[in-house]
Amino acid sequence: MGCHRSGTNLLYDMLLSSGGFAIYRGYLPIYKILIPRFGSIENRANRKRILETWLRSKGFRRTGLDADVLSARILDECRSGGDFIRVVMDSVASSQQMQRWAVYDPDNVQHAERVKRDIPNALFVHIIRDGRDIALSLKKMGGFAPLPWDRGQTDSLVATSLYWAWMVRKGREHGGKFRGDYIEIRYEDLITNPEATLASLGSFLSQDLDYGRIQRAGLGRLSETNSSFREEGKSEQLKPVGRWKERLTPEEIAAIEATVGQSLEENGYPLSSSAGERRRSLRYSSMQGLYPAFLNSKLWLKLHTPIGRFSNLSALELEDEVSPVAQSVQL
Repeated sequence: MGCHRSGTNLLYDMLLSSGGFAIYRGYLPIYKILIPRFGSIENRANRKRILETWLRSKGFRRTGLDADVLSARILDECRSGGDFIRVVMDSVASSQQMQRWAVYDPDNVQHAERVKRDIPNALFVHIIRDGRDIALSLKKMGGFAPLPWDRGQTDSLVATSLYWAWMVRKGREHGGKFRGDYIEIRYEDLITNPEATLASLGSFLSQDLDYGRIQRAGLGRLSETNSSFREEGKSEQLKPVGRWKERLTPEEIAAIEATVGQSLEENGYPLSSSAGERRRSLRYSSMQGLYPAFLNSKLWLKLHTPIGRFSNLSALELEDEVSPVAQSVQL
């Protein structure tokens, strides 16, 4: 899990390429889309509607499972979103004669406590990337929509960096409540020192994550990039760390750092602009207060009110080899 464009897809494909997990490159948005749309899975009628909808998705087709057998288990056994994930993934693992499975969804930073409540033995891997690179990448691909009056170049970068800070904070707040089952990985460490980073992660997971074996398997994003800059050629794809230093203007960097500088430093990312350059304007001060409140309210309304019924079911049809469009924020 992690903010969109943080390398969640890459890390997931590394896990699948390690040889220790069932291979499933599908989509299980039970907390994000299906339960908000249809209601509590404890209700059998809701459970049936959730199941019927998901069985029409690519997420189901990529399991390779028999629909009738899986349906019977879901209808009989599932009383929570975690039960749904467990039944599907246990079935996938069993069909591949594997003992372990992993699921991927950046937005699980918003739902980690619910997942942990429903799946008590769940382990969480939170990948974190420099918010300046996130702002640049999401801005380029249109992955986050600022409020209408913040659509200018610098304002939209600032708004997107506030979304990054909100997502990272959500993941860390939730993860701090079950520290022994939660780990943070830095995207930059994964790229620049993959062997040591994977060794640390493997120790946490009690799983051998041999980098050579992962490279040889090369599933998904290990062999085909989903970089926001892939159309600019391979040289740009190979420079994913610190791209903001070349792509953002000093004014844009100072505006981002003035607004989310504390979050950057808390996550180990030094600031590059001076204190004078980071003098915060009244506008950016107001954005700093507005966006977290806006994002929290929107999430609460989606999860706890009928607004959730308007969840975007078309997201179920997204390819799990996540394209830039598929990486758009689903809130």
